[in-house]
Amino acid sequence: MSFIFTDDNFDQEALQSSLPTLVDFWAPWCGPCQMMAPIIDELASEFEGKVKIGKLNVDENPIKAGQFGIMSIPTMLLFKNGTVAQQFVGGMTKEDLKAKIEASL
Repeated sequence: MSFIFTDDNFDQEALQSSLPTLVDFWAPWCGPCQMMAPIIDELASEFEGKVKIGKLNVDENPIKAGQFGIMSIPTMLLFKNGTVAQQFVGGMTKEDLKAKIEASL
C-alpha cells in the first residue's frame, strides 16, 4: 500500500526522507488519477525499501499542491535529497512509470 502524504507530514516524510520519494498529487474526482491508483500501490510494494511512494490528495492538502505549482493532476514528483528531481504529468502505464522511476535512481 502506498504512503499517504498530507500538508502536515509532507516535509518530514517526503523532503527529509532518506529514500527517493515519489508523490502522486491526485483527487478522488479525477478519472486518470483513479486509473493510476492501483499502479501507484503496486509500485509502492515493488520499490519498498528503495523508493517511498505515496499519494497526496490535492483537495484535502492544498498548501503543498500550491507550493509545488500543481496545475493538473495526476502529477507525480520524484524528490531526491529534498528537491524535485523529476516531474511526470498525466496517466501512464505501470511499465512506463516504473522505467521512469528506475532511470531516476
